[in-house]
Formats: sequence, C-alpha cells, structure tokens
Amino acid sequence: MTTTRKHTALPKARTLIEALPWLTRHHGKTVVIKFGGNAMVDEELKRAFAQDVVFLRHAGLRPVVVHGGGPQISAHLDLLGLSSEFKGGLRVTTPEAMNVVRMVLAGQVQRELVGLLNEHGPLAVGMTGEDAHLMTATKHYADIDGERVDIGRVGEITDIDPGAVQALLDDGRIPVISSIARSNDEEDVQPGASGASGASGVFNVNADTAAAALAAALGAETLMVLTDVEGLYEDWPNSDEVISRLTAGELEKLLPDLASGMVPKMQGCLYAVRNGVRTARVIDGRVQHSILLEIFTDEGIGTMVVPDAETEGES
Repeated sequence: MTTTRKHTALPKARTLIEALPWLTRHHGKTVVIKFGGNAMVDEELKRAFAQDVVFLRHAGLRPVVVHGGGPQISAHLDLLGLSSEFKGGLRVTTPEAMNVVRMVLAGQVQRELVGLLNEHGPLAVGMTGEDAHLMTATKHYADIDGERVDIGRVGEITDIDPGAVQALLDDGRIPVISSIARSNDEEDVQPGASGASGASGVFNVNADTAAAALAAALGAETLMVLTDVEGLYEDWPNSDEVISRLTAGELEKLLPDLASGMVPKMQGCLYAVRNGVRTARVIDGRVQHSILLEIFTDEGIGTMVVPDAETEGES
C-alpha cells in the first residue's frame, strides 16, 4: 500500500482556488488603475505593478492604467532650474513647466511603464489624453481662502471620448495613459497663442480625477487608486484603523475632514461610483502585488467605496 505523498505545492493550489470566484466575477470586466505614489518610484514595486497588470490581462480582465508623475516632474524642473510652486495643493504650471510635464509624463514615465509591461508580450500601448480627443479640459482655477487664483496650465476635465481606449481593449491591449488633456478653448489652440511653444492647447490634469472620469466613461467595473497609505483611516491621526468599506453617501460626509492629499483620490472614487462604476478602491501601493490581493482574495486590502444602493460587500 502506497502512502499519499505530501505535496508542498498544495498551498499554491488552494490560493488559486480561492481566486476562482473573483476570476469568474471579474472576467471580461474593465478595471481602471491609477498608478502613483511609491509604486511609481520604487524599482521593485514598479516591476510588481507591471506583473499584476499583465496578470489581470491574462486572467480575462481588461486593465487600463492612468498615471501622473509628480516626483519625476519636480526632479526635472529642478534640473532645469525651474521652480516648483504649489497653490491650493496643485502645481502652478507655467507654459515652460507644461512643456516639462508633457515631456516627463509621455516621454519618461509612460515609456518606462510600457516597457515593463511589454517584457511580458506585445500588450501595452502608450497614449496621452490629447490623443484621439480622449480627454478635453478647461482651465482650472485654485480656490484659496475663497479667492480664485490662476495656476497656469492646469485643467479640469469637461469631456471624455473613450473610443480609442475601447478599440485598444477590444484588441487585447493594455492602454497606458498620461494625464494630459487637450483644451476645449479654440482660441487656446490657435497658432501664436500665448505661452511657450507646444504648451498652448494642452493642460496638466490631476491623474486621480482623470482616472475616475475615464472609469465612468468606459463603464468600468472597478476604479483602483494606488496610494502611499493603507486606505482611508477612520479617525486619523488618533487611530490607524482603516475603513474597509463605505457607501458614496458615507464618503461624502467625510470629505470635508480628509487630509488634503486624500481629497482628490476620494473625490475621484465618489465620482466614479456615482457615475456607473461598480466599486472604487483605494489601496496601498507600497505593498507588492496589492492589486492582486485586493481583487482576488477573500480579505482584500485598502478601502472600497460602493454606490449608495449597494447592500452587500464584494471584493
């Protein structure tokens, strides 16, 4: 009589089986992921992020990546001797700075991420919000103590045309999108418009806001926002307990008291779930493979926002 061998790989099989309900639930669904924070500057985290996104694609999901590049932009501005000034939590973007923003986002951050994804096959395609009129914006003014302040080439999204992204998804590709938008002002894009060459006609837009607007336009199943914290804290700084799930209405009540850095992320989550996205999640990008942990495990991590009508939690 032979004895059953002890298979050391059994825990791996159990992990795969645990993912089965979530694989079934999310198969064929679009997931928009905002890439930022430490995950954007740490080499190991960048590589793990790319692996996660490719895994989603091969698991039957349709991932879309939207990114900014604050640290890289600041570093390049410093290199060129251009000042980095912030007003109302937003970067003051002069025409000269806008040229740097465009170059860094589309020519550096996006290229690197596309390269990491394409190590696994011909999957990723880079584009900016300018391409195919994907994102259109109008000039955004900061509100500082009730005063309207001009902060330069910073835009507020007014329209999304997701046709090019849909076409890439239908072709099995992974769109990687830089958060730059075309201007909706015809005078702004005319030859000879004021500002440094190339800067007129485009705006720097907040990547959290851009990801949320695109998720809604695509009818995405999920918006995922990578951050440098564990999620939304219940009573920061008095407690580090993370709220695992809340409704849009509950989030709206919390917004006025949130730390400034979390406001655009949570506003984006709120906009997404109130415009057709089934769930929005803020997850800790400092944790390797946090995306897979959030989507494919029973526990999940981070904070999930659901529409007000939702009554049951769902990972």
